[in-house]
Amino acid sequence: MSQDPNTSDQPKIVVDEDWKSRVEAEKQAYRAAEQAQGGPQAGGPPPLADHDPVLPKPTLEFLVSTLALQTSVALGMMPDPVTGKRQVRLNQARHFIDTIEMLYEKTTGNRTEDETAAIDHLLHELRLDYVAVAERVKTP
Repeated sequence: MSQDPNTSDQPKIVVDEDWKSRVEAEKQAYRAAEQAQGGPQAGGPPPLADHDPVLPKPTLEFLVSTLALQTSVALGMMPDPVTGKRQVRLNQARHFIDTIEMLYEKTTGNRTEDETAAIDHLLHELRLDYVAVAERVKTP
């Protein structure tokens, strides 16, 4: 008994090409409702910003530097931006370092020489920092 591939039980994926205009229309409707009620809607999401901040171009180096920053926070080298406190979380730091290493391995053959050199240097520095913090934590 053969099954027609067009009638399978698998969900059909529909790609919506007009999502940006619908989102913009929703934003405008939300703003209009806020103005009509004299302020932000109770229980609703916070008011929308008039414009998004300018974000840096998404690059491999930016992604890796973001993970490196999180590693520094996990090593207690910087205060946690949420709590404002410095805490050492070695398992979290190790996870971030391992994640950078995984990205390095997965992008082999697709990186520029500058990207390779930058990530090599960053991994070396983070590993040295990890060892130094781990030794300091072990020593009473």
